[in-house]
Amino acid sequence: MADPADDTQNGRSVHTMNDQISIKFAEYQQERITHWDRVALERSRWHGWGGRYHRRLEQLYRHVIPAGKRVLEIGSGNGDLLAALKPVYGVGVDFSPEMIQTAQTRHPELLFIKLDAHYINQLQEKFDFIVVSDLVNDLYDVQQVLEGIRSLCHPGTRIILNMYSRMWQLPLLIAEKLRLATPNLAQNWFTVPDLRGLLNLSGFEVVATGQEILLPLPVPLINDICDRFLAHIFPFSLFTLTNMVIARLEPDQPEAKRKEPTVSVIVPARNEEGNVPAIFARIPQMGGGTEIIFVEGNSRDQTFEAIEKEIPKHPDRKVSLYKQPGRGKADAVRVGFDKASGDILMILDADLTVPPEDLPRFYHAIASGKGEFINGVRLVYPMEEEAMRFLNFLGNKFFSLAFSWLLNQNIKDTLCGTKVLWKRDYQVITENRAYFGDFDPFGDFDLLFGAAKMRLKILDLPIRYRERTYGSTNISRWSHGVLLLKMVLFAAIKLKFI
Repeated sequence: MADPADDTQNGRSVHTMNDQISIKFAEYQQERITHWDRVALERSRWHGWGGRYHRRLEQLYRHVIPAGKRVLEIGSGNGDLLAALKPVYGVGVDFSPEMIQTAQTRHPELLFIKLDAHYINQLQEKFDFIVVSDLVNDLYDVQQVLEGIRSLCHPGTRIILNMYSRMWQLPLLIAEKLRLATPNLAQNWFTVPDLRGLLNLSGFEVVATGQEILLPLPVPLINDICDRFLAHIFPFSLFTLTNMVIARLEPDQPEAKRKEPTVSVIVPARNEEGNVPAIFARIPQMGGGTEIIFVEGNSRDQTFEAIEKEIPKHPDRKVSLYKQPGRGKADAVRVGFDKASGDILMILDADLTVPPEDLPRFYHAIASGKGEFINGVRLVYPMEEEAMRFLNFLGNKFFSLAFSWLLNQNIKDTLCGTKVLWKRDYQVITENRAYFGDFDPFGDFDLLFGAAKMRLKILDLPIRYRERTYGSTNISRWSHGVLLLKMVLFAAIKLKFI
């Protein structure tokens, strides 16, 4: 039988330990508040080389965060980074009174609040983007801060963090001693896997990571070569100064409790007359209702007439048919997306090499929140003998590796015809299409590039690719292969070497 006195003694020990932890935390924070107050007061006289580093950070964050969003920066310092993002509503949080005063004076159009990052959940607001720049290295309890951020997020919120790489621990110390960099107190040194683990424990999922800034010193021309190009190429990427991590909330609302979204299946059809009856028979009903939108594209056979004849045979299905005004699959898909009324947009190639029976798997993947852009993958399961020519297979493998590197997300198959996304996200991609231009005849890269630019969670979904039973492919192996190489270079300029 336990002695009550032992329980009392244990309770006192726990209470004493908690008091000691609180005292340590208070001492840690007060030391840092004093330090950053002093930095704020001395910054006007500062002649270090940090200006180049911070300008590059502003450029990188602007690439991710469009202007006109609700943005919170935790550890906002003098507010320059937050101001550079041009938010419609910008809030900066810092525990240094001097930093807050400096920031509010420099940027009166923004709101700055004196608040310790460990109590960030006191804000009780929702933001589109939450910036945590060069703060992870300075926090007492990173997990506590990340858990506090959860209450400030809606399902579309992106958390963007950057932190010093441990490779730079000694160079930064030397730069501080030489007064070439802002002095810091003892730092945390996290690797990307370390931070990924803490984000997972705190209810977040990492969407993308990257290594940035190889040369933080102001050396014209050489800066661009190092930071835009070499920083993204092995082995130079091992020596970058900062690691960037982009995360989102893990989906935690059971699919059964959601209002079932409606679905629009867009079927671009060119020279597919023989597949029309099977398309009607095999596309399943999904979610809160499924519509089928055919866009016929200048066929040499009777595809349009076959669809017209088939529609009256299926009065229980919501079906519409349009003639494509332009050329190419991308044009047909855009027509279908523009006409769609569903919450979820799906592409199904009319050749039926992707079985329509697999579409519910795409539906559940996106409706459950596991991904925000679901990309079909043909290169995992064994294919039927004539499903894909060998050289096409090798080409797809090469481009999957290239685009995975370019987009900082795992993309195993770029040209699988079946891609699924929310209509609201497609509308944003459409609004930002001018950034990439309009020369993709397939439509796959227009969507993939747009999703990557939005930092959507791209989820690969393996399917069994089938052999055609009617017609022949509309893909030209060599001319389209050259176009894909051009797109690799284009994506590198627009998404990687910025």
